[in-house]
Amino acid sequence: MRCVPLKSHEQLALQATHRVRQRFIIERTATVNQMRALLLEYGLTVPVGRKVFERSLPTILEDAENGLPDFIRALVLRLRERWQQLDIHIDDMSLMLGQASSASSLCQKISTVPGIGPIVSTALIAAIGNGSQFKKARDLSAWLGLVPRQYSTGGKSSLGGISKRGNSYLRQMVIQGAKALKIHMKRDKSSLGEWVARLEAGHHHHVVLIALANKIMRICWKVLTSGRDYQPYPNASAAV
Repeated sequence: MRCVPLKSHEQLALQATHRVRQRFIIERTATVNQMRALLLEYGLTVPVGRKVFERSLPTILEDAENGLPDFIRALVLRLRERWQQLDIHIDDMSLMLGQASSASSLCQKISTVPGIGPIVSTALIAAIGNGSQFKKARDLSAWLGLVPRQYSTGGKSSLGGISKRGNSYLRQMVIQGAKALKIHMKRDKSSLGEWVARLEAGHHHHVVLIALANKIMRICWKVLTSGRDYQPYPNASAAV
């Protein structure tokens, strides 16, 4: 049984900041969805995407001939104001996390790993500290739910989808980081870029994304436990 170390004051502060930021993000999503629903009731549709909706909204609200009642127009305006407030709050929280990442030696170490920015670094350190509770890199990936489930039947073992166990918020952040890195890797001729290219040649996009997130976490564990900054490997297959 793995012992769970007590969180430091720094970890608790980072965790609280992430939770408040995520709460604002969830509220913003709900606000945008409610605005869309109100407009849809009067036959006004907007293409998918928050940024597209944001650009289209002034035109919709200023159009006096689109059949939108004044009281609904007023409601949407109120919701738009709340949306703008939430954007400010989220930006403030992101700035705080960026400053915290810059001030943390552990965050700075894992920030040398591709795909790890201030949001992911602070979320990871808030969750695992220096990572010493994991004996090997795979243990961290397994704890985060980034390894396949194993099934045995008739004496044969097979692999299924990822387990999705552990910290779902952190897993989501890591996968988002991997997604951004994967886009960058298309122009990257490094060993890691070549590793991603080989995976993409024979696997589905989602499989490649999870494999990359898994590798990022393994590299982070190695960086944290060795005390050394990330250095690209001569051959990507040698990376943990």
